[in-house]
Amino acid sequence: MRRHRNVKIVATLGPASNDYDTIRALFEAGADVFRLNMSHGDHEDIRGRHNIIRDIERDTGRPICILADLQGPKLRCGVFAGESAEIEEGQPFRFDLDETPGDATRVQLPHTEIFEALKPGSTLLVNDGKLRLKVEDCGPDFANCTVVTGGTISNRKGVNVPDVVLPLAALSDKDRKDLEFVCELGVDWLALSFVQRAADVEEARGLAKGRAAILSKIEKPAAVEAFEEILAVSDGIMVARGDLGVECPVHAVPPIQKRLVRKCRAAAKPVIVATQMLESMIDSPMPTRAEVSDVATAIYEGTDAIMLSAESAAGSYPIQAVQTMNNVAMEVESDSTYRDIIEASRTANRSSTADGIVAAAREIAETTDIKAICVFSHSGSTAYKVSRERPRVPIIALTPVTVTARRMVLSWGCHCVLTQPVERFKLAVVSAVRAAKANGFAEADDQVVVMAGIPFNQPGSTNILRVAPCDERLIFGADAD
Repeated sequence: MRRHRNVKIVATLGPASNDYDTIRALFEAGADVFRLNMSHGDHEDIRGRHNIIRDIERDTGRPICILADLQGPKLRCGVFAGESAEIEEGQPFRFDLDETPGDATRVQLPHTEIFEALKPGSTLLVNDGKLRLKVEDCGPDFANCTVVTGGTISNRKGVNVPDVVLPLAALSDKDRKDLEFVCELGVDWLALSFVQRAADVEEARGLAKGRAAILSKIEKPAAVEAFEEILAVSDGIMVARGDLGVECPVHAVPPIQKRLVRKCRAAAKPVIVATQMLESMIDSPMPTRAEVSDVATAIYEGTDAIMLSAESAAGSYPIQAVQTMNNVAMEVESDSTYRDIIEASRTANRSSTADGIVAAAREIAETTDIKAICVFSHSGSTAYKVSRERPRVPIIALTPVTVTARRMVLSWGCHCVLTQPVERFKLAVVSAVRAAKANGFAEADDQVVVMAGIPFNQPGSTNILRVAPCDERLIFGADAD
């Protein structure tokens, strides 16, 4: 099944998408990657969804990528005597470790790590930022605050601390158990929540032991500040605009999104733009015009993937939401302005032989009548570099490694094909042209660019490029390799 677009669609699974027929319909509507949210559902629920996806993969013969999203530590206030209380602008309010039910003057905050990091002037946000408090005085077991934005505060609402780095690991005890479970299950990517520093990513990588690629969610100001270091140790990035929009000024999120997408592309690492993209479609079969523009903007920026959360997991119109994203993507990518923007934002990177060959492949494809760029990749690194170039022709990413094929699905433009191992370049060319014809990218009288590395099946060895005819008689009629 060939996609007629380059940007990928990530669909979150949940109660609204929990059976074979629905998930298959989501895939056929355009979902390339399925997200398993570890914040919802027990391990048996996750196992069931994972098995369904793999059944669909087997039935359709196309690699499907699975992303497991770890919950991360959850910071919440305690409970109230009347389940909630009203706090008003300008009044004092205290957080402490006392388990006594709270009232309009105080409540428990059962996280000593927060008190350790606070200082006078720090901001505390409650209930997704709806309530804002400024710290006036604090110690190891309390914080006396002034209410800046008041309202109703109720039991166990989430607490954000946007302007300090908390002495908390990104992985909770639950996350460590979930990580081991999904790695054994065989997911392709791990999304890591609550990332503040590069060390958070390195801890997850050590636990994953190569069984899944690591995707860092950027949802805190500290992560934005340390982005270069985080990107360097991550395999991919998610711009998680929900929490990011709570902890950062909301008007700062669009430029942050644009900067992060461009940096990921320059590093040849996949990036997902996520959260509230088509949120109205949770309850409506039609999106708002603003949501469509938001999705289009992310695609114009060159993101690798756009993501649906509750829209496909719990909404009333999951399949329509995927169809809408697919339609927006096809419309945007057919716009001449899209190519102008993508090419103007291309970053030259010529630090290795593979970089040079990839750039040459893209230039050849765009100056001659080439139907596709076919790249053999054992680890996926060369395919990611081709994707970074955002060529005008399709990318066929061929690999004998199932795990690599599934992971590459997340990257812009990569149509992933599993092949048999090859030991000679001529056989690689034959595999490439057969894949191009079988998947509808080329006919017998067309040409494709083929890239591979000698010796074969060794990561990082890309060192050869050929413009090949799709007529196999011409290939075998050429001189022996």
